[in-house]
Amino acid sequence: MIKKILIANRGEIAVRIVRACQESNIESVAIYADAERHALHVKKATEAYNIGPDPVAGYLNAHRIVNLAVASGCDALHPGYGFLSENPELAHICKRRGIRFIGPSADVIRNMGNKIEARRSMQAAGVPVVPGSDASLAGVAEAVAVAANIGYPVMLKATSGGGGRGIRRCNSETELLRYYERVLSEARKAFGSAEIFLEKCIERPRHIEVQILADQQGNVVQLFERDCSIQRRHQKLIEIAPSPQLTDAQRSTIGDYAVRAAQAVGYQNAGTVEFLMDENQQFYFMEMNTRLQVEHTVTESITGIDIVREQIRIADGQALSFKQDEIKRRGFAMQFRINAEDPKNDFLPSFGRITRYFAPGGPGVRTDTAIFTGYAIPPYYDSMCAKITVWALDWEQLLSRARRALHDTGVYGVKTTIPYYLEVLKVDSFRAGRFNTSFVEDHPELVNYKTSRPARELAAVAAAVIAAHAGY
Repeated sequence: MIKKILIANRGEIAVRIVRACQESNIESVAIYADAERHALHVKKATEAYNIGPDPVAGYLNAHRIVNLAVASGCDALHPGYGFLSENPELAHICKRRGIRFIGPSADVIRNMGNKIEARRSMQAAGVPVVPGSDASLAGVAEAVAVAANIGYPVMLKATSGGGGRGIRRCNSETELLRYYERVLSEARKAFGSAEIFLEKCIERPRHIEVQILADQQGNVVQLFERDCSIQRRHQKLIEIAPSPQLTDAQRSTIGDYAVRAAQAVGYQNAGTVEFLMDENQQFYFMEMNTRLQVEHTVTESITGIDIVREQIRIADGQALSFKQDEIKRRGFAMQFRINAEDPKNDFLPSFGRITRYFAPGGPGVRTDTAIFTGYAIPPYYDSMCAKITVWALDWEQLLSRARRALHDTGVYGVKTTIPYYLEVLKVDSFRAGRFNTSFVEDHPELVNYKTSRPARELAAVAAAVIAAHAGY
């Protein structure tokens, strides 16, 4: 059995994995750059090792990380999300060095990371895909021809893309000609591959994804869907499980598609199959994420299943702890990504020291974070500093509990997206469970909130107290 796991990540996801290890009586090994020697994941892990002064390069050096796993006596490695989590080279090196990679195989990661290969696999499995090019585009002339055939608007996308990068919407041939070289350049810089493809733009879609788990014995289950439609510039802000926008029949259909997709590619471990649902209620495969997702907490809340624990069990060769008909959903859950950003200033990152921090609590509230009072949010990483997940038996109670939990949360010293989310909860269409990926753009007025006087005063007092004790 797995006895010791190296966590090739940082922040709240590293803390989350440490906790899963603790509950399974497994030792954990953290890694950290100089800038994070006092980070929470470093304090909580069984052991911790410095990976150098560069705040990013150490987390991206697959050979060095696996060497450290071997040297520290680990028999498994968990990549978390971001960094090298979807890098097939890391999975390959782990296998070669006898370290169990807690994720799918290198071949699956590579094939699903290539959007064209993923489309082909889904088409062969009978999973609907968005109309578009059948291969990477040979040049701008082919792009123009494909776009003329399927009709505008279209989306130019990096074949090896992800995370909202290397994407441009083109509403006309003029825009297609203007953006083609730009997307090629972005693809080359971000993903090391100057290959792009073209898809029909599904206007005002719902973004629905399905969590799957698959073991080494061939068992595949789906843990219901999450609605990720509330997003900004292709970056998710709020996630909900299950989607308040689906009927039971639609829920069954999209769940079957996800299982079929996983079976078609021989998937193992945890993954997510993402879909777009158009205004005619038709589903289209978008991509498969071959890792744990930020928003896995909402699925855990409605099913009671510890997804990270199951990941470790699967990597250990054990069968899933349950069958499909044993998985039940109960209530609704919503996750808010608390980002250190200023919504009033075009969501500009707000890095700095947290002068005071209060976590929310009470029934149905879960907080995943690595911040604490006095923690300095470094400028080198993603701006997310916490995730608040709220669960309730019904939708109306969820909305009330979400508002209460956000009001309970105090993060001072930096700007955050908390007041913005409180405005989202007031919008009638959101409260009615009717929204799509254009929600943020359709409601620019939500950034016009007023900062409460007590909050400003408390932040000022906290800053003064810390400054007064700085010399002690």
